[in-house]
Amino acid sequence: MASSDFAIRAQGLSKCYTLYDHPADRLKQMLMRGRRQYYREFWALRETSFELAKGQVMGLVGRNGAGKSTLLQLVCGTLASSGGSLEVRGRVSALLELGAGFNPEFTGRENVYLSATILGLSKAEIDRRYDGIVEFSGIGDYIGQPVKTYSSGMFVRLAFAVATSVDPDILIIDEALSVGDGEFARKSFDRIRRMKEAGKTILFCSHSLYQVEAFCDQVLWLDQGQNMLMGDPQEVVQKYSLFLLGAANSSKPAGDAPSTIQTIDAQACVPTGHARFTHVEVSLDGQAGREFNGRTGENDLSIRLQFVSDPQLPAPTAGVTIKQGSLIEVTCAVSLSDNVRIERDAQGCGEVCVEFPRLPLRKGEYLIYVHLGCENAVYLYETVHVATLVINDPLPEPGLVNLIHFWRTQAGHGGITSREDA
Repeated sequence: MASSDFAIRAQGLSKCYTLYDHPADRLKQMLMRGRRQYYREFWALRETSFELAKGQVMGLVGRNGAGKSTLLQLVCGTLASSGGSLEVRGRVSALLELGAGFNPEFTGRENVYLSATILGLSKAEIDRRYDGIVEFSGIGDYIGQPVKTYSSGMFVRLAFAVATSVDPDILIIDEALSVGDGEFARKSFDRIRRMKEAGKTILFCSHSLYQVEAFCDQVLWLDQGQNMLMGDPQEVVQKYSLFLLGAANSSKPAGDAPSTIQTIDAQACVPTGHARFTHVEVSLDGQAGREFNGRTGENDLSIRLQFVSDPQLPAPTAGVTIKQGSLIEVTCAVSLSDNVRIERDAQGCGEVCVEFPRLPLRKGEYLIYVHLGCENAVYLYETVHVATLVINDPLPEPGLVNLIHFWRTQAGHGGITSREDA
């Protein structure tokens, strides 16, 4: 049964575009008055239904072209639907494509007043909030320059500062934060988290499944304009990940090797509002390296992480992920989830080590990644591929891990003999 206390409700929402192969076909279509069709239909969104309660955060996932941006523009009112119904309750503030709503010829200051006015603020309200908007954006004296001279990061800083400073009832974000630098992205996620705690409704579109699962109350998965699944973040993200894995396997040429990420920048200057690795050492049975060969259940894996962080910020969290290929996470260890508090010195430097004894991986090639995140592990400062591990297993059985297990045997109806195996 639908709730009456909702912020956004869509029922059978659809958006269809008409595509013409030749410019002259548009004129032919007008002259024929529907007696003949000179266009093709493209359904960017078809029969999508969902309800988002006030104060909830909904994540939106899907491949490029799935219809996510179309849905967000319909909610914002910048697109008209082709069918279905959509109800939106409250003031909406959106951060969609880069610089949307900004006039490139206007200065940053003029665009602040323009955008905030469009979002419903009076001049007096904008005057009161102007200094806070400029301070949060961090663009300084550039506020007096035309925004056409801004970098992409400066665009995002100013647009986000405006969008989140008008006290919206509903905040919509479409991947724009991925353009900003690490310091600003972390500050932005802190503001979004505080808005969530204040009971604001948030619609959050991201390709970062970790952030979606950690931050959202529910998730909507779209594919080819259709609603595939909506529900608990863990369930939807898991099924979407399996879907991506199947799509990748079906399109990946045989023999392709997973790409790796360039590893560690060893300079140790303290980053303002940020954190990053200064050194990572991966060891197998005490031997450090970047490429290893091991055997199932016989090797001890150790990863030592050194980092530097802004000492004015809370201590970061650390994580290690072991993956097979680019999509299957075999396991992930996170200091926050394991209740491990990471210590730092006065300069913000620290070190932490995680160990995996008698590594129970089955045969195959595995990639080891390390992560450095903010104190609540929602925003990741840095993710780096640090080592490749090839495991050999004399046993022919398939699988990713060799779980500890027990066998019980019985001859006739007598006593049962137990045996532990690993």
